[in-house]
Amino acid sequence: MNPLSPSPRARPLWLSSARAELLWCGLFALFVLGVGIGMRDPWPSDEPRFALVARWMVEHGQWLFPHRGHELYPDKPPVFMWTQALAYCVTRSWRVAFLLPSLLSALGALALTYDLGRRLWNHRSGLLAALTLLVTIHFTYQMRNAQIDPLLLGWITLANYGLLRHLVLGPSWRWFWIGCFFAGVGVVTKGVGVLALLMLIPFAFARRRGWRHVARFDGHAGRWALGALAFLLPVLAWLVPMVLIARADGDPQHAEYVQNILFGQTVHRYATPPGHIHSPAYFLGIIAVDWLPLSLLLPWALPAWWRRLKRRDARFLLPLGWIVLVLVFFSLSPGKRDVYILPALPITALALAPLLPALLRRRGVRAAVFALTLALSGALALAGALAMMRHPKWSLRLEQSLNPQIWWLFLAIGLAGLLIAAFTRLRRAPQGWLAFAAVLWSVYGLWGYPLLNGDRSALDVMARARVLAGPQAPIGLIAWKEQNLLMAQGPVAEFGFLAPWPQQFADASAWLRADRGQRWLFSLDTAMGTCVNRSKATYVGHANRREWWLFRADALVPGCVPQAGSAQAADDSPD
Repeated sequence: MNPLSPSPRARPLWLSSARAELLWCGLFALFVLGVGIGMRDPWPSDEPRFALVARWMVEHGQWLFPHRGHELYPDKPPVFMWTQALAYCVTRSWRVAFLLPSLLSALGALALTYDLGRRLWNHRSGLLAALTLLVTIHFTYQMRNAQIDPLLLGWITLANYGLLRHLVLGPSWRWFWIGCFFAGVGVVTKGVGVLALLMLIPFAFARRRGWRHVARFDGHAGRWALGALAFLLPVLAWLVPMVLIARADGDPQHAEYVQNILFGQTVHRYATPPGHIHSPAYFLGIIAVDWLPLSLLLPWALPAWWRRLKRRDARFLLPLGWIVLVLVFFSLSPGKRDVYILPALPITALALAPLLPALLRRRGVRAAVFALTLALSGALALAGALAMMRHPKWSLRLEQSLNPQIWWLFLAIGLAGLLIAAFTRLRRAPQGWLAFAAVLWSVYGLWGYPLLNGDRSALDVMARARVLAGPQAPIGLIAWKEQNLLMAQGPVAEFGFLAPWPQQFADASAWLRADRGQRWLFSLDTAMGTCVNRSKATYVGHANRREWWLFRADALVPGCVPQAGSAQAADDSPD
């Protein structure tokens, strides 16, 4: 039997067959997470960067040392970009390939959450846990993006699955080794995959205190040691070739890359982060708001969890203890982002699994979910109506970076949500949220993606720049962002991404003067300073809250180089 299939005797939740429920819920998950794929290009802040690195891998064969343009990109290990590049080799479409790893990771995490819930408790609990995870806002939003964190969530969930199959449902040494291996894959994806192994701490406590539902092992020290080897295997498979090649070729840039990726982007970034500084309580706010509607269940779940912990049930201690350890780990660092605790979401849904059938029947829970659907729908409908009819200042500010047609999208989603709330009412509030989630993400994907793509991806300004310059004229980029190079059409040149703007401008000006009749420069407005005569330049357009210009050599002010200042530092903030 398929390990993810429900037991033939599984009690169904809604339909006459548990297998049919699993099939329809799988199709629903594919729809919610996948609708709109292929209808947009990468959007800032991170998506264009990773897609650009992946495209360079495919075009230049630089798989071990990632490049952002001609510069090395040492901020992240290359695993996520490898998956995007491989997805392109299969699909031959970057619009599909850059989102495919996140989609597969999300579907895998849902399947693993269901299967663990089924094995630990029953089909109904596992199915409700997977659905709760699917329609939690933070999960759905992030898993529809092409960042590293969705893939990391997939690896950590797979690692936790293997560990729990061994530590609670075992012994199963094969699953233990698989869990350790994918914790190592998480390390070479974003460094923190080792956090999956924190599951061993509550396991050791539960085993020492004689808790129920803990797998028993006698001896087997060698098998435990093989877990360490399984963990190190993917790390060494990436690390050893990289270090050996960097030493063999003698390239100082490769040596600097190795130093940066091993120390600058791990220990140093955790201890002294460059940004995103927040208080130790930051993640409590993320859980309360971003984890809706799952977080609405916590006031009822917390006392229920406590009662089960008092009964010494390790099925709750291991996932809950792991969640607490992850929160403590990230809270100790001054730098915090909402996505850091994203891998804790599937395990939180798993810990809720046996409580969900009873919780969702409680009137208070249904009222909270109904109020959330009503409030969010009403807010979207009201915002759309006010923006179109009254044009308040906040809407005009948003329209500077969003297509004004976005208000019709807000209104449509809001009205649909209000109709769903009126139809499902309090009695079927959980089903109402499922329907609202389907409407929200489908409208966003099918309407919002095409509506926002031209500005957010920089596709429109790069297409206009190519029209203005002509099909074959080389265009040099100054103060460019990753989306500009990624969306550039025809021949282009770039003069470094991290190089100071004055240096880029000077190098680009020399390049431009070398062929005055054919070459153009495409530049950010604030990077030109007073060194470009704007009456001889062409305004290309607005994208990503920035203004862009195109000019030839006759627009350069002789002997002028823009002064270095705070403009570049301000612009280096996330889009």
